[in-house]
Amino acid sequence: MTTPAPHPPEFANAPMVFGYGFAADGAATPLEWSDVLSGRLSEFARYWLHLNRLSPDVRTWLKSQSGLDHLSTEALLQEDTRPRAVRHDPGFLINLRGMNLNEGEALEDMLALRMWASETALITLRAKPIRGARDVETLVKEGKAPASTGGLIAALADALTDRMEPEVSRFDEQADQFEDDLLDPSIKLPRSTLSEFRRRVLQVRRYILPQREALAQLVREGLQAGLFTDHDLLFLRESADRVTRLAEELDTIRDRSTVLQEQVIEERAEVMNQRLFVLSILSAVFLPISFVTGLFGVNVGGMPGVESPGAFALLVVGLALATLLMLALFRWRRWI
Repeated sequence: MTTPAPHPPEFANAPMVFGYGFAADGAATPLEWSDVLSGRLSEFARYWLHLNRLSPDVRTWLKSQSGLDHLSTEALLQEDTRPRAVRHDPGFLINLRGMNLNEGEALEDMLALRMWASETALITLRAKPIRGARDVETLVKEGKAPASTGGLIAALADALTDRMEPEVSRFDEQADQFEDDLLDPSIKLPRSTLSEFRRRVLQVRRYILPQREALAQLVREGLQAGLFTDHDLLFLRESADRVTRLAEELDTIRDRSTVLQEQVIEERAEVMNQRLFVLSILSAVFLPISFVTGLFGVNVGGMPGVESPGAFALLVVGLALATLLMLALFRWRRWI
């Protein structure tokens, strides 16, 4: 099996990651940023521009040349967004999230993919590389591009979900490993490790739940808007169902991590109670010894046995007997 060639580097300052214009028969033509600025987009039946949201050139183009109104432009450029889908004639404003699979970055720091979609245009923006978008671009390069803008949106939603599933499965496998470690007395499972794991699960869940609602909203309004075909909507429903299953899996993993944390806390409390119990027994055993030695240590006249050479030996024997008596009492009461 051959390994696919890596994608070219996506430079932080490049305004356009990639772009394609589609003819009426579906044939795709790669676009350059200069094509966008020169107005060549009007030559195609529809187009898809995947842009770098952090580029100043993109911000300028969106505000002055894209033809989008102020509300749409601001929605595409705002810093933090939850997944949502809003109908805004003549198209849709869509925000979805994808796993951060970039090297050296936190997986749970999910990346936003903002979209403006109409019958003739799909404009997507991201701040960091999103592999799901590259997956759909691969379909376009192979001549398997969806036949409509709605089909592209459905393919993007499906690709983002495809990338989520193995990562959620890894969360589940990690929870299994934690449970096995907890049953192994030779392994000490730090509470901080479980807390960090639960935090990561909750952060992913935070975006997956509204993503399910965003896809469901697209399904409800998509047919009326004329942007999606029946096949596209079926594709979106399947993605929404898969996201729902992922959200349920994350709920289960979250609950398991909570139980694991509670077990770790209970085990530590039990160890602490055992240590305190041993210390209490020792204190009880030595209490009469301490009392007697303290009493005989009073430096006043009239203490019994002061003049007797065998008094010290008798005292030691008496204290030993008292200790044995205390231990026998504790054993009889089943305290030790």
